[in-house]
Amino acid sequence: MRKIIILLTLFLSFEGYSQTTNNSNDTYKKRVLESAEIDIISSYYSQDGNNAAVTGGIGTEELTDVATDIVVSIPLNDDDVFTISATVSAYSSASSSNLDPFDLSGASRNGDDDDDKSSASNITGSPWVASTGASKSDVWVNGNFGYSHSSDDRNTIVGATINFASEYDYISFGFGGNFTKLFNEKNTEINLRANIYLDTWKPVYPTELDSYLEANQSLNRGFFSTIDILDENGNTIDKNGTNVWSPYNTTLVDNTQRNTYSLSIGFSQILSKKAQASIFLDLVKQQGWLANPMQRVYFGDRANYYVGNASNIKNYTSPINTDVFQLADDIERLPDSRLKIPIGARLNYYINEKVVLRTYYRYYSDDWGITSQTAEIELPIKISDKFTLYPSYRYYTQTAADYFAPYEQNLSTSEFYTSDYDLSAFNSSQIGFGISYTDIFTERKIWKFGLKSVDLKYSNYRRNTGLTAGIVSLGFKFLMD
Repeated sequence: MRKIIILLTLFLSFEGYSQTTNNSNDTYKKRVLESAEIDIISSYYSQDGNNAAVTGGIGTEELTDVATDIVVSIPLNDDDVFTISATVSAYSSASSSNLDPFDLSGASRNGDDDDDKSSASNITGSPWVASTGASKSDVWVNGNFGYSHSSDDRNTIVGATINFASEYDYISFGFGGNFTKLFNEKNTEINLRANIYLDTWKPVYPTELDSYLEANQSLNRGFFSTIDILDENGNTIDKNGTNVWSPYNTTLVDNTQRNTYSLSIGFSQILSKKAQASIFLDLVKQQGWLANPMQRVYFGDRANYYVGNASNIKNYTSPINTDVFQLADDIERLPDSRLKIPIGARLNYYINEKVVLRTYYRYYSDDWGITSQTAEIELPIKISDKFTLYPSYRYYTQTAADYFAPYEQNLSTSEFYTSDYDLSAFNSSQIGFGISYTDIFTERKIWKFGLKSVDLKYSNYRRNTGLTAGIVSLGFKFLMD
């Protein structure tokens, strides 16, 4: 889910560019922010695909998300601005619902019916069918408090932020600071930013693993006691025999901490009256439990076991399978540290009074073996004094992590393994189109608020792995009189 929120943030970013004028040491000092501003952005996101990580790299990736972000910027005086922002994101996910694919019972249904033998017969499930389990939907909330101070000459800006986030399986606390310096009559700008995020897992696991451990690693107690377990030929196994299902590891999350440390350096230069360029470098270090305990892994060198309709085992990897589910071999396991290094550049060029060209490029690498490249172009077209159209196109390509393999292709002899297609090799394209209304004089009023701008944007996203997504977002900016 956190990866989805990163994707939403990219789609929801409405960028604005303005010209600056040379400030002299006049008696009058212009306020950094004349009046309080309120930004409201709402979005609807929908995706589908066939490589769900929760079910080991196959199965439905269907998901919908509705998010609203509110940012309030308040001038404290001529130099200081206080910012409060909050995001609420409510999602429904067919893939994460299959944390417990069996509907009638299982550990992910609040852990209160693992021992209910009366409802445990005739259990079926499928990676291609959404379960009604408790993990099917959830709400992600985020809050942020920021402060910035500008020097009298407006050439130096310092700031600090504190933020928190919560979802049903983790909580996060973060803080950071930033420093901006302008030189050369404000034609040159340097930015420094540092952030620390301290996350704590509240881990939840695939229901078969959780139930097995709760029953003291016995197939004759709890959830499994009245359920037939099938081998790969569809035969019911003898739970007291030698060839039985059991997880490869019985130790799950042993470190609930996940910490992220980031440092960003940016440089921006006005090249001419029509061109502006910027470059940036980020260093991101992560430590702790970096794998997702919800995500199953199936090994190619271990026997397969199932629960459900034996006749559909042969169709397991096809969406026509609606009633049989393979028991997991393990959860995703990844190194406890990761170093990410993205470097990128932007070039904005004023073509004429109607058209501006905005370009972006980023190269990324990390010590998990992933390298990626991103190229984006946006072409805002001013069709009137108040309306602007902005079509855009983004292309992305990446190599696979060293630890990725598709369903049934990981090996139990490996130290680390995942079937999460976000860590696979793929390329993607995103086509977007938006329209913006801007009224710098805020002639339209809603109660005590002047409407400064409205942005409406739609983006269509496609991966060559089959994942497709679409998002529509609507943003408003108000000024308080």
